[in-house]
Amino acid sequence: MNLTRTRTTPQSTTTRTASAVALSAALAVALCSCSSSPDTAGPTTSPSTGTSTTEAAGEPQPGGTLVFARTQSPTSLDLHREITANNAFAIDKVFEPLLAFDAEGEIEPWLASEYSASDDGLVWTFTLRDGVTFSDGSPLTPADVVFSLERHLEIGGPLPLGAPITSVEAQGEDTVVITLSAPYTPFAAELAGFSNGILPADLGGVDEATFFKNPVGTGPFVVDEWTEGGDISFTANDGYWQDGKPYLDEVVYRLVQDDNQLIAQLQAGQVDVIDSVSSANVATLQSNTSLAVSITPGWQVEELFFNTLDEHFQDRDVRRAVSYALDREGIVQATSFGTAEVAGSVLPPSIPGYDGDITTLDYDVDAAKAAIADSAYPDGFSTKLLVASGNDLRAQEAQIIQAQLAEIGITVEIESIDLAAFRERFRAFDYSFMLNGATSDAADPNGIVTFQADPEGGTNGYWTHYENPEVTALITEGRTLPDGDERTEVFSQIQQLIADDAPFIPLSYPSNIKASAATVQGLTVLPNGSVRLQDTWLEQ
Repeated sequence: MNLTRTRTTPQSTTTRTASAVALSAALAVALCSCSSSPDTAGPTTSPSTGTSTTEAAGEPQPGGTLVFARTQSPTSLDLHREITANNAFAIDKVFEPLLAFDAEGEIEPWLASEYSASDDGLVWTFTLRDGVTFSDGSPLTPADVVFSLERHLEIGGPLPLGAPITSVEAQGEDTVVITLSAPYTPFAAELAGFSNGILPADLGGVDEATFFKNPVGTGPFVVDEWTEGGDISFTANDGYWQDGKPYLDEVVYRLVQDDNQLIAQLQAGQVDVIDSVSSANVATLQSNTSLAVSITPGWQVEELFFNTLDEHFQDRDVRRAVSYALDREGIVQATSFGTAEVAGSVLPPSIPGYDGDITTLDYDVDAAKAAIADSAYPDGFSTKLLVASGNDLRAQEAQIIQAQLAEIGITVEIESIDLAAFRERFRAFDYSFMLNGATSDAADPNGIVTFQADPEGGTNGYWTHYENPEVTALITEGRTLPDGDERTEVFSQIQQLIADDAPFIPLSYPSNIKASAATVQGLTVLPNGSVRLQDTWLEQ
């Protein structure tokens, strides 16, 4: 089975701004550099080698049901109020944005056939693609776009529209004009995120609860059956705007919360794809010729997050001591089996603006002891590390962190709880420190630093309550600067300040690892970890 990029979209004329072109070029360079580095796991598969999509010889075969096992089940499909992958990667099968990014992270027209910006970057014009309808048969109109973006602006949510939008206006039968009060470089990248999918105006005349239980979108699939917190099934949108797609009749997201069960069910043929593959299981799966494994660069960072409201971790010296005490290289070697890269920056290498030369608080036990001695807790203390159960990687990381922090007098109790409770706890700031991952939703450095370090970013600094006025000011500046050396330098400063303050400690840059039956073709893995399924088909 070959792994090649197979997704095609209808031909269109694309008008891009200079910043969008520069962004795409920068990302292409970043991805090329990342995948070719001897220290980074490049794309690999079993039984063949290639990129992030799968294709077999011959024409796609329509029909069939794809059973996709996921460790998290959707609890809400309201794209403006949700952020976690359990919801986002179901939402993006139903709703689609004006722009999208492909497997290489490059921005491309989607529901818009073309787009452009004025020379001053203030007026953005989008032409809607001909022939797009919602799953109920109603046509996509500029009014739907206006309603959707204005709803997002009103709600805000954890992934708010950060651009200084002054108006969203419909013009004629196929044009939307968005006006900004100031230049905003990440605008195109943010519009490509799942949270900017387009809804029918006024939700088709029903209330929110009714609409999001059985949502209407332009995406390739339609919700069929859904048990909140359990499985969800989708049927093909017969009126999808990409001719002949989707190929599948049905997609079922099956909840399987344990890493070992994921592997067992895939090997037994009970599921066709698993979304989460423990790095320890990669070699075993690659040796099975009836399966395929895809390993591609992503926009993820595995991190240790501190609740800076906690009595111990509000102390900057304590956080710095922890950073010095952790042998990140050893942690990655012990847990990733060559599928991840040691992290230093809060930005992953595949995002433009990443700086691999910042000074980080690397493993140094003497420096760790000196930092803890300078803190308010020179004799150490006891604390709890919160992790979600069922994740082998984080269980291993937690044990190593526990042992290494004991060397500087910090006694760690590992608190492992189920995923739903884990989310509730950290969102309520009911934790001391935790292991979690961060994923950028945009091919721009602003996305992840806003998410984690801007107090107005919608998540209270990824629920760490981190705030540094200098960092906040630089983030604001970075949004308005055009792509180029000056903007890159601003994001380098941001990365350095965050590394110095250590509100979270980047541990590794994981790869996107998916596994499937060899009969599954055209599976497109995006850099944010989502999977496009309109091109997927089952070899009979």
